Amino acid sequence: MIGFASGRRILSGVPAWRCLQQITSRAPNYTTKPQQLFHSQVSSALIPSRLTPTNRLLSVRPLNLSASRLCQGHSQGSPERGKHREGFSMKALTQAPKPALILGFSGLFPFLSPSLLMAETQLFIPEVAFAQMVYGACIVSFLGGARWGFAIPDGSPAQPDWRNLGNSVVPSLLAWLALLCRDNIAEGALVVIMGLGLSLHYDLTLLPGYPSWFKAMRTVLTLVATFSLVATLTIKQFCPEKKIKEIQL
Repeated sequence: MIGFASGRRILSGVPAWRCLQQITSRAPNYTTKPQQLFHSQVSSALIPSRLTPTNRLLSVRPLNLSASRLCQGHSQGSPERGKHREGFSMKALTQAPKPALILGFSGLFPFLSPSLLMAETQLFIPEVAFAQMVYGACIVSFLGGARWGFAIPDGSPAQPDWRNLGNSVVPSLLAWLALLCRDNIAEGALVVIMGLGLSLHYDLTLLPGYPSWFKAMRTVLTLVATFSLVATLTIKQFCPEKKIKEIQL
């Protein structure tokens, strides 16, 4: 109910706007246009709006954090960093400098010639196989040193931290371990294969900054060198062994 005392309006537990609605709905409509305008202004002032500023803020849908973070990370990432992480294809070999292609594929000759020689003679020659394994150990050590030299200069995308420099030392240690297997060429060749695969993994995934043509060339060279060593191990398994001094020319 609504009571009036000393010119003041007193509300007793009932909202004023509901009382006004009940009174206006029950009473006959004898009001004039100014009075109707006054009642409409009073009711609009007393009835709260359904969408107050607070409710409007609460009604806003939450932002998709995953999408916003993704867009933010994409916008903040430098174009150079995205360029370093992009993939590569074998077509990138056409962009390789000629000296790199000639020297790189010429370096496969010490890998292929021992396997082809032993396959032609159908003999496993320990000295030839050992020379192939030693050359592979040198290549593995060279690849580790190349990564070390890539991380040292100022402005290089690969920082000279424990990760990059530590990964650069691992291939050299594997090459040294392979050279210790002089009496067991099979074990030494397996260590070289492990070093080649680990070096390729470092170059393609862990160490950024290498151009696409270099990654493609490294993949081809590593696969050919690995298959050459596997061919030597296969010949050792199925062909008789003879040393060079025992072969009659």
